Amino acid sequence: MLALSSPLQWGLFLAFIGVMLALDLGVFHKKAHVPSFREALGWTAVWATLAVCFGGWLGFSQGQQPMVEFYTGYVIELSLSMDNVFVFVLILAGLKIPREFQHRVLFWGVLTALVLRGAMILGGAALVAKYHFVLYGFGAFLVWMGLKLLFGGGDDDADGQKSEGRLMQFLRRRLRVTDELHGMKFFVVKDGKRVGTPLLLALIMVEISDVVFAVDSIPAIFAVTQDPFLVFTANVFAILGLRSLFFVLAGMLDRFRYLKYGLAIVLTFVGCKLLLLDVVHVDALLSLGIVVGVLGTSAVVSLAKTHHS
Repeated sequence: MLALSSPLQWGLFLAFIGVMLALDLGVFHKKAHVPSFREALGWTAVWATLAVCFGGWLGFSQGQQPMVEFYTGYVIELSLSMDNVFVFVLILAGLKIPREFQHRVLFWGVLTALVLRGAMILGGAALVAKYHFVLYGFGAFLVWMGLKLLFGGGDDDADGQKSEGRLMQFLRRRLRVTDELHGMKFFVVKDGKRVGTPLLLALIMVEISDVVFAVDSIPAIFAVTQDPFLVFTANVFAILGLRSLFFVLAGMLDRFRYLKYGLAIVLTFVGCKLLLLDVVHVDALLSLGIVVGVLGTSAVVSLAKTHHS
């Protein structure tokens, strides 16, 4: 049996992701087009199925514990990515990026996010391995974020839009960016100088937004497992499914108005779990049940309320 974080497993997993991304951009999305709801839902199902199969392989080869930890981390990361979708909608709408070009922006944004998150995860894992007390800091941060989300005011979305607007203005001042799109190009030559297009600006904004969200999501998954391989793979599957999820949820975000309360409860729960790590042991299967139950309930309540309103 392979060690959970063996170099061979890392290599095989990265090779698999490389092949899937090459097929995605080079075959299935070679031509710019607007994904239909059915197509986006199909790709969302494909990535979710691959995640389920990967977890099943972990259970078969490594045992129940790694499998359950992976599934719990995956559910948490995928749920937290709902906020990413909302921000991505604002960014792409603000820059007037046509829907047929949005997949290209999200693809390269996701590719960069995999590298940045991988570095953050390995750095976090090394930090936790050397300084155990860092986990308590993660726990306190998650409890604070959860309570803030649960009891915070109703101006969070407005504040987020203002922050995105200020960042966009800053980037426009610092970068040479044209006001017109040039197809799917990120760079063009204008007056003898290489300049960026609004597509490049959208890509940078998406990457920065993902890093900001990773500050919340990565500590959350460290509450589930400290194995960097499980943390990374759960993040990867959640991020890869995010692009198709974007096209599924872009017009439906208002229907999940109560999901933030479910996320707040989950963040508070995993934060408390970290704070009590050396005092109370919470079974991995019980954690998975709590996370799925809370998020599932908040999603069902959201859909039921908006259906009748």
